[in-house]
Amino acid sequence: MAPKSLFYSLFSTISVALASSIPQTDYDVIVVGGGPAGLSVLSSLGRMRRKTVMFDSGEYRNGVTREMHDVLGFDGTPPAQFRGLARQQISKYNSTSVIDIKIDSITPVEDAAANSSYFRAVDANGTQYTSRKVVLGTGLVDVIPDVPGLREAWGKGIWWCPWCDGYEHRDEPLGILGGLPDVVGSVMETHTLYSDIIAFTNGTYTPANEVALAAKYPNWKQQLEAWNVGIDNRSIASIERLQDGDDHRDDTGRQYDIFRVHFTDGSSVVRNTFITNYPTAQRSTLPEELSLVMVDNKIDTTDYTGMRTSLSGVYAVGDCNSDGSTNVPHAMFSGKRAGVYVHVEMSREESNAAISKRDFDRRALEKQTERMVGNEMEDLWKRVLENHHRRS
Repeated sequence: MAPKSLFYSLFSTISVALASSIPQTDYDVIVVGGGPAGLSVLSSLGRMRRKTVMFDSGEYRNGVTREMHDVLGFDGTPPAQFRGLARQQISKYNSTSVIDIKIDSITPVEDAAANSSYFRAVDANGTQYTSRKVVLGTGLVDVIPDVPGLREAWGKGIWWCPWCDGYEHRDEPLGILGGLPDVVGSVMETHTLYSDIIAFTNGTYTPANEVALAAKYPNWKQQLEAWNVGIDNRSIASIERLQDGDDHRDDTGRQYDIFRVHFTDGSSVVRNTFITNYPTAQRSTLPEELSLVMVDNKIDTTDYTGMRTSLSGVYAVGDCNSDGSTNVPHAMFSGKRAGVYVHVEMSREESNAAISKRDFDRRALEKQTERMVGNEMEDLWKRVLENHHRRS
């Protein structure tokens, strides 16, 4: 009888272990990145009472810009003010928390004993945290050329998003900074705001780049002529600020920056504002370390529903993902979308685990009952035999 009892005890233990498919972690979700995308995730999950922590390294792509635009209800709000108000509003959700530190690494962990997996994050101080899911809102950095004066004016009269900053400089003399292949795209985006446009191609007007531009816009020369766009291919030596638009505004919100572009030949041109076409890079090394599939140096979320990445349990929101838009409304939308999908995915896991555990418990109870009934029947049969022998 002992081996049989041992078997049932082991079965019961294994049943409970297999049913416990929800890992015991510090948090349901770890969000990396404290910009609009990460804040939107935190808010969404907080409203569903998910235990969520957001890590904020204090690095933001729009951190240097004067103010946000095209953000309904917050038009003209400085980014820092927006983030502060968002944090204040989210703080009422007791299941959320914010830690102002950089996350250095995230590692997937397989827990075979519990039939589950989770993530372990380590911050810059070496402190470890675990969660069931991870949302990356780590953003991009603009790869700005080493031109004196350019970085100092970044986000303050020199910008990359016409929806974010173009209207405040409407009808002013515009410059386009970047390679020749991107000139027509910038004109298409801005010609309703500007009529005086010069593209400063900085030596990139070459036969090879003409071919590259013609591949995208076969009639590119006619298009530039139609919009009266000039091209200046001289090499840029520096960009000098002559006037700060932050101090020179009108009642309609127009900002009057003035810059002088100095060329290596000693000549110069004055422009009020610039749209730029410079490459971007992932701010964080986490996507690479997690071996996430990338598209054009952005985390691929194209073929994965709800901002999911190629790694199960990891989501990507905001500028760092591949859905092709880089602005605050997009960041908030993608964060909200991820928050919904993360919550629902965890709910499905919890439901499946509850059903599984209940099923295992039922089976264990059946086996236990079978064993108990079996033992009682065996004892009864023994007593019947003993009585029979006595009578014989």
